[in-house]
Amino acid sequence: MPTITFLGAGSMVFARNLLGDVLSFPELSDSDVRLVDIDEDRLARTARVAEAMVENEGLDATITATTDRREALDGADYVLNVINVGGREPFENEIRIPERYGVEQAIGDTIGPGGIFRALRTIPTMLDIARDMEELCPDALLLNYTNPMAILCRAMFEATDVETVGLCHSVPHTVEAIAAYLDVPQGELDYWVAGINHLAWFLELERDGEDLYPELREAMAEEDIYRRDTVRFEMLDHFGAFVTESSHHVSEYVPYFRTDPETVAAMAGEGYADRMPTASYLEGWTARSEERDDPSIESDLSEVGVERSEEYAARLVHSIETGTPRRFNLNVSNGTNAIENLPSDACVEVPCLVDGMGVRPCSVGELPTELAAFDRRHASVHELAVRAALENDREALHRAVKLDPLTAASCSLDEIHEMTEELIAANEAYLPELR
Repeated sequence: MPTITFLGAGSMVFARNLLGDVLSFPELSDSDVRLVDIDEDRLARTARVAEAMVENEGLDATITATTDRREALDGADYVLNVINVGGREPFENEIRIPERYGVEQAIGDTIGPGGIFRALRTIPTMLDIARDMEELCPDALLLNYTNPMAILCRAMFEATDVETVGLCHSVPHTVEAIAAYLDVPQGELDYWVAGINHLAWFLELERDGEDLYPELREAMAEEDIYRRDTVRFEMLDHFGAFVTESSHHVSEYVPYFRTDPETVAAMAGEGYADRMPTASYLEGWTARSEERDDPSIESDLSEVGVERSEEYAARLVHSIETGTPRRFNLNVSNGTNAIENLPSDACVEVPCLVDGMGVRPCSVGELPTELAAFDRRHASVHELAVRAALENDREALHRAVKLDPLTAASCSLDEIHEMTEELIAANEAYLPELR
């Protein structure tokens, strides 16, 4: 009977999916599940849904809800982290202030001014969680879902003794998209993917041993398919590989697509390309936040059941608990040199084998030079952002933002300096005390 603690359980839809995943496995259906959030109302609603799942399915799981993180961490075997530090105010600052300087972010949660400042306001809480875990559940595995994934995980690798892996659904979502573009069953695709979070690359894409990249290039020549994923198809056309994050995400990570309105408009379309406008995620997140506060979200609790989503977390826990071997793309330290031409202290997203022995990253070798170049630059931004957070280093923060590809393509160095200072002042209450 594993003890599984959910941090940020007030995010009810995501928590509900992860809970359903865990409870869908008979071997995990008697788990001791502990739900934690600082928002008592949202926490209570998640708890009611969780309890209904257990009752309706006749399971033996125990559900506990608490605002006391230390109580919930005591003796935990697994800790799932889905927290959001700060809420709307800093998020809006991280999008709208750069927008005034010409840095047009659609998402702002991974890299760029938005991702870097989100990391700085999140890392102190992550370190607090780590200190509690080192004391109360030192052998627990932390499964992190919170963005910016690579920066947060790197901070945990460098500053704590907590075993940490990062989980992201970008790979399975991309597999689903490719299957649709090729009109083939998703389960028949074989792939080998590696890089960094949100900038990992399909190094191999096959079906029954046949390379599918020629077919994918043929598919992108069809206008209706191209319009569904414009940026990723442009990256495939120019750099030879399909990337793991959606078009509106990827447009922020490179300097080519968001520096003038005409290009943004040209890259807009349907599907993954319909969220290209600036602040599209902020606006959607705000709307979803209001929906989460709607009492009707609980629906009819008598109808709540256990369903399994595509998320990795429960499958990973099940593999460790039962010894069932599986392979996932996970975010781990590159200390084993899984990717030989990325820094050994970077956080990389690579295939990992998971079973009763734990998580073991696979050896990928070298990425193609042109793909590694994107990831190395981002890894340098990650390094500086982590240094800024761990050492309260204001200059490292400035340099992280100045190295960001989209920001550098949009502003002069003096403008970036001024923008960064404005962001520090606006979000000072959420940041470490920078020197």
